[in-house]
Amino acid sequence: MKKLILSFAMAALVAGGAVAQQGPAKQTAAPQAQAKSGPAITFESTEHNFGEIAQGDVVEHTFTFTNTGTQPLVIDRVDVTCGCTSPDWTKEAVMPGKTGYVKAKYNSAGRMGQQKKAITIHSNTGEPTYVYIVTNIKEKPASAAKTQ
Repeated sequence: MKKLILSFAMAALVAGGAVAQQGPAKQTAAPQAQAKSGPAITFESTEHNFGEIAQGDVVEHTFTFTNTGTQPLVIDRVDVTCGCTSPDWTKEAVMPGKTGYVKAKYNSAGRMGQQKKAITIHSNTGEPTYVYIVTNIKEKPASAAKTQ
């Protein structure tokens, strides 16, 4: 009996190895990923770098997301780390497969150097989601400051 089981195991191993060596062209397509049960938020990008900006500049970026879950997604609130960033977001429910946004407006007045600001999205997914804006603030040129 042991020899019979061992023979079947070896045959399965050899057959599995032969299938694996066929290469990607002969393999069938993988099944589509299952959508998460309940709402799920998936951002196209979770960080945006504005590069170098001058002190006092106001910049804005819109983060786009998709509800990759099976139920409507609702953003309850969006928190920012300081008063220099003001958020806006999709207020209505985002149905499965549809997109929404979280917009961050950043005012660099009174700030200098490297900055990385976290934006926390609270929704009915059960866990907060984070996106980030990054910039390097340089001193405004003296000639530009005088004309204002």
